Amino acid sequence: MSDKHPDFEAHDFFRSDRFVNDPYSYFDYLREQSPVLREPHQGIFMVTGYDEAIEIYNDPGRFSSCMSTTGPMMGCPIPLEGHENEDISGLIEAYRDKTPFSDQITTMDPPEHTKHRALLMALITPKRLKENEHFMWELAEQQIDGFISRGECEIMADFAQPFAVLVISDLLGVPAEDRIKFRKHLLRQEQEHGIGIGGVEEGEVQHSPLEWLYDTFSSYIEDRRSSPRGDILTGLAKATFPDGSVPEPLDVARIAANLFAAGQETTVRLLSYAFQVIGDRPDLQRRLREDRSLIPNFVEECLRIEGPVKGDFRLAKKPTQVGGVDIPAGSFLYIANSAANRDPRIFENPGEFQMDRKNARLHVAFSRGRHACPGAPLARAEAVVSLNRMLDRTSDIRISEKVHGSPGARRYSYLPTFILRGLTHLNLEFDPVSGGSK
Repeated sequence: MSDKHPDFEAHDFFRSDRFVNDPYSYFDYLREQSPVLREPHQGIFMVTGYDEAIEIYNDPGRFSSCMSTTGPMMGCPIPLEGHENEDISGLIEAYRDKTPFSDQITTMDPPEHTKHRALLMALITPKRLKENEHFMWELAEQQIDGFISRGECEIMADFAQPFAVLVISDLLGVPAEDRIKFRKHLLRQEQEHGIGIGGVEEGEVQHSPLEWLYDTFSSYIEDRRSSPRGDILTGLAKATFPDGSVPEPLDVARIAANLFAAGQETTVRLLSYAFQVIGDRPDLQRRLREDRSLIPNFVEECLRIEGPVKGDFRLAKKPTQVGGVDIPAGSFLYIANSAANRDPRIFENPGEFQMDRKNARLHVAFSRGRHACPGAPLARAEAVVSLNRMLDRTSDIRISEKVHGSPGARRYSYLPTFILRGLTHLNLEFDPVSGGSK
């Protein structure tokens, strides 16, 4: 045990709140010992190395995504004991429908994942993303109009959450008359559960936000199949699997719902951190105001140093090795994206925010391999548009000292989950400028 962190091994990363505010020192501590290390409390292999994370993400033949969002924390219905030296691929499939969130694309493996991924990519074509981006610029302007005269805002509730919900609504073709309903429902779920759609609480699996989305999108698909119109939802209703077979309405609904839920969650966390940096670093804010071409790489560095997804699970399907460490079949691995993004073997001075970092985009904030986030271009575009518009409408943006304390003594609170990384709220103050956007 390191003298520098004598209490680290006494705390369970997955059950304790010890590492909620700062998981990075713990990840560094693990990596110093080995980029793949079995932690003592849950017996989970912690993957904190960049190369090791990429290797696992790119190898679904050895590692299953079947419980990627929960790991063993909610219990594991697969009888893994006694199979450490076997190939358990068949056992996983036999029990797959009993695992948490088995209906979501994030937990699927090939060939089922391949089918549904193709369906998903049909929904977010480059043409559709470009059309959606035009909508973003107008929406950001309208959203800022609602609070700009106050000179202050809580950026997540006042801007990021409604903006993200309405952007993804537009992308998926949710009728304009239904978009406020979507916004109210999803924000209510966020407030009730307190941890976001992507979070998991001990002892229960939160399905209700997704179930509402499943029902709503299923109704859309059924309606458009019986009464086609010239809209995006009709395009979704006509989408087929790669072999030409027609998916059930619920299959399409699940894909749309997962994109909807994950897309807005990821964007909200990304935007909150980006504005936190802008408010905390006047020097960087000044450079961005002077040269807007720096914004895209600024966003990449935000994703690298504080990505929205802290980590993800995989289950070893057969006895194997990663980074020279033996991994028995049936072992859970936690791929710590947040740690891989700060691996000093890849990123020089990894804990330092460098807006000009040349390899910032190598980050794994959006995962890699077959499960790489298909909505990554959307999240990036939303961040670039939002930052530009807020800089257009203000001459200075500051962190609220009455809420978060003075520089050097800030008080921030973070989501208490082992999957997501993000602020619970961020209060800003700013000096508005007249005349709207440039």
